[in-house]
Amino acid sequence: MKVLIVLAHPEPLSMNGALFNKAIETLEAAGHEVKTSNLYAMKFDPISDRRNFSQQKNEAFFKQQLEELYAVEQENGFAPDLESEQQKVEWCDLMIWQFPLWWFSVPGILKGWIDRIFAMGRFYGQGKIYEQGVFKGKKALLSLTTGSPETAYQPGGLHGNIQNILKPIQRGIFEFTGFSPLTPHVTYQPSRISAEERAIQLNNWEQRLKQIFDEKALATSPY
Repeated sequence: MKVLIVLAHPEPLSMNGALFNKAIETLEAAGHEVKTSNLYAMKFDPISDRRNFSQQKNEAFFKQQLEELYAVEQENGFAPDLESEQQKVEWCDLMIWQFPLWWFSVPGILKGWIDRIFAMGRFYGQGKIYEQGVFKGKKALLSLTTGSPETAYQPGGLHGNIQNILKPIQRGIFEFTGFSPLTPHVTYQPSRISAEERAIQLNNWEQRLKQIFDEKALATSPY
């Protein structure tokens, strides 16, 4: 199978970096094809503007969605760096996002990647959303770390249910574009656990990845 792993963490030696490397190692050892987007290492620019496109429909007034629709109709309508990332998403059977939970969401560099790469007319729109989404049949998985312990992310906990926190991503991005989301993989508070405990977490991640294509999608409620 074909897997795209997107890493959004500035420190290669972080737990996110370790989870990223473990995923590559495990999936390739199992015979899967793996492509990556290490956003900080790539110095990916999260700012979405006219540079997204190699040509423009309206040079007087910028409306991104209209320019995206126009770019889809043109040959090489998207800037080369965006086209390369878009092709990775279209290529994969499973997409994994590896990131630290920042302000109850993804880091800005990953949000900017989404804003620039998930183009209207190519990744969604014109009736191609949810069950009729462009990426129907593909799976997506969030692998993230937190700064607080697991107890803080339980129903009734300090921050609330982690599933509710992640729902805008699971429902509003993955399912919206047709991806079937898997149960998020959460590594809680890695900076405050021992090296031995971190090793156990990495082993748990490895074991899950070995069976990842046998997992069923996690259906999220629209309400």
